[in-house]
Amino acid sequence: MKILRWLPAAFVMLVIFLLSSLPSPDLPNFNWADKLIKKTGHILEYAVLCRTFWRGFSYRQDKRWSSWILALLYAITDEFHQSFVPGRHASVWDILLFDNLGALMSLWIAEAVASLKQSG
Repeated sequence: MKILRWLPAAFVMLVIFLLSSLPSPDLPNFNWADKLIKKTGHILEYAVLCRTFWRGFSYRQDKRWSSWILALLYAITDEFHQSFVPGRHASVWDILLFDNLGALMSLWIAEAVASLKQSG
C-alpha cells in the first residue's frame, strides 16, 4: 500500500512536534555543550525527515527536491509552533542553517551511497 510508505515521515513529524512542545524549563541543559547538542538534534531530525519524505516518494530521483522542500516547509511550521511554547522562540536560523543542512546532507549521503553501489 502506498500510504504505508508515508508512515515513517508521519512518525518523524510527530516526534519533532512533541519535542518542540516541551517548554524551555523542561528541557535539559547540557551547560557548555547545550547548543551543540540541540543544533545537532535539528540536523539529525531533519535529515531523517527528508529521507522519510523521499521514501514516501519511492526514492524517485525526480522527487528528491520535493522531499527537501517538504522538510523545509515542515521546519517553518515547527518554528512557528515553537513561538507559542513557553520559553521557546522561533528561529529563522534554525531553519536556514541546521534544518536545511540536515535535509541536504541526507540527500547527499543517499546519492553518494547509490553511486557507490552502482560503481561497485
